[in-house]
Amino acid sequence: MKAFLVANPKGGSGKSTLATNLAGYFAHQGEDVMLGDIDRQQSAREWLALRPFELPTIDTWEIGPDDIARPPKGTSRVVLDTPAGLHGKMLDKVLKLSTRVIVPVQPSMFDMRATRHFLDALLTEKAVRKGKADVAVIGMRVDARTRAAGELEKFFATYDLPVLAYLRDTQVYVQASAVGLTIFDLPPSRAERDVEQWQAIIDWVEAE
Repeated sequence: MKAFLVANPKGGSGKSTLATNLAGYFAHQGEDVMLGDIDRQQSAREWLALRPFELPTIDTWEIGPDDIARPPKGTSRVVLDTPAGLHGKMLDKVLKLSTRVIVPVQPSMFDMRATRHFLDALLTEKAVRKGKADVAVIGMRVDARTRAAGELEKFFATYDLPVLAYLRDTQVYVQASAVGLTIFDLPPSRAERDVEQWQAIIDWVEAE
């Protein structure tokens, strides 16, 4: 079983968007995928309730901020959507379930400042230091033409971490999530450009 923790202490950083689309990718690969939601807002769980029955299955299990339970046996891929402010004992608990950590970051001063504190703490965690949980970062809602995009690149350059992608700022994700879909459920005419941006993410999550 591979488990992917999507985490950033800043609210609105794109965690649920990233977590649901990653689960959608695994579902389309025929994996037995579980999407765990430990955010009290339960955004990922609400999204699952909207997902059309005929699409590749994504399941969940009883897990929450007060009960970090392991997923059922037989699960091949787990994606964990986490709350804002994740730190301390809860971070320790979810890291014990995880083999990889993906940190989404939006190109704003507030997001980068909050993420710096989080990454500095994350990289000192025992699971990360001992190589039991690999860490990577992703730029979210990035317009490459802006100064903010350049500042985000500079921010990422201060860490020795894989930068998997700079996902563009588009309504495709918003419109898909509103009806329980991911970009991998959409026809190529609507999502081809976005699926292409995911290739490096896919390569990293599929690597042994």
